[in-house]
Parts: sequence; C-alpha cells; structure tokens
Amino acid sequence: GIGADGLVLGLPGSNGADLRMLLHNADGSIAEMSGNGIRCLAQAHAMAHRTGATSLEIDTTGGRRQVEIDSDGPNAEASVNMGPVGPGPGVDDRILAETVGSLVGTADLGNPHLVLVVDDLAAVDIGELGARYEALYPQGINVEWVAADPNNGNNLDMLVWERGAGVTQACGTGATAAAFLAHEWGLVEQQVNVRMPGGEVQVVANEHPLLIGRTDYVASIELST
Repeated sequence: GIGADGLVLGLPGSNGADLRMLLHNADGSIAEMSGNGIRCLAQAHAMAHRTGATSLEIDTTGGRRQVEIDSDGPNAEASVNMGPVGPGPGVDDRILAETVGSLVGTADLGNPHLVLVVDDLAAVDIGELGARYEALYPQGINVEWVAADPNNGNNLDMLVWERGAGVTQACGTGATAAAFLAHEWGLVEQQVNVRMPGGEVQVVANEHPLLIGRTDYVASIELST
C-alpha cells in the first residue's frame, strides 16, 4: 500500500515480453529487480485482465523473468524463475576483517547482495551495519543476515537492509541470494523456507532458483494529478 518500500510500474512489454517492470526505491532511485515486487505486479496484471492462472514474461532492468501465478483473485501464489545467480561484487576487505570466522559471501540476482551468517539475529544492529556496509560499495549493495535452524534444514531466518530503502520487512531477491549461498555452504537443504519479519517465502536453490510465495491484494487507490 501507500508508504511501501518502493513503487512498481507495469509498462507495455516488447520483444515477446508481456510486461516491463520499472521499480523505484523509496528514495526515488531505480532498482534492477525485486522478487516480491515482480510477484505483486504479476498479480495486479492477472486481476486487471482477468487472466485466471497464467504465465507471464516480464522484463526488468536486471533481465527477463518468468512468473507463474495460480489465480487472478485477491489471494494467489506466484512463482518466479529468478534466473542464474552471479558471484556478486565480492566481500569488501573491511567486512572480512569484522567477520573473521563467519560465513560471508556475495551473489547477484540482477542486483547485488551481501549475505552474512550469524548466530543470533536479535544481536544485529541492522540500521548501523546496513548503512555502513552499503556505503563500502560504489553502487551500493543489499545486505542480508541469516541464521539457519539447527533443528530443521529447510528453514532459514533472515533480516535485510535494502539499497534505497534501508531496513525492510522482506526481500525476495535477498531471500533467494541467502538461500542459494546457505545451500552452497551446507547449512540448508535445496528447498528452503526463508522466514522474515514481513512473512515467509520458499526458495528452490538450484542453478536457476525459484522464488515462491503468496501475493495478497490490499487496496485500490486513486491519485489525482
């Protein structure tokens, strides 16, 4: 709704795409990709055009993504093929010096991510660390702190700092990056429930990860210009 972390615009597609997604962060900057945003856009398109369950090809600044949505109603489930995972920009030496003995890495999902494994998420000062770590990268970076569930290899808890928005409740590309790296590190199984303050998504952490989650319609809002 109004006051969210970003503004998603659904524009006409070209070259075989059904739509083109343009995403503005809360600070007005452009984000290359949003896993949760693209799911919301798919639902809005399905509802507006009464498509029923459908498959959509959506272009983003970070590349084309395929979204499957199971309903054109107000409550649906959407699955996004997130494309290949790149290595990311690398971990800054100053972060490595602060995190000796901890697992830390970067990944690229069309946008860059820094993922850090911690024992206790409650001890993380997201606002201070997120702003400081982001500033170490000329193009900025999204930062995710994760803790694996020692009793269940299918669960991963996560907190996130997003470029252009700061502390947010959830991040789809961040959840994908975190699940992918955590699986590579042997912390979780290939199919992972990523639990965030704003809700839970499922990630299938294979070569082309799938991001799966609910999309819930909130309201229609008219703005005068």
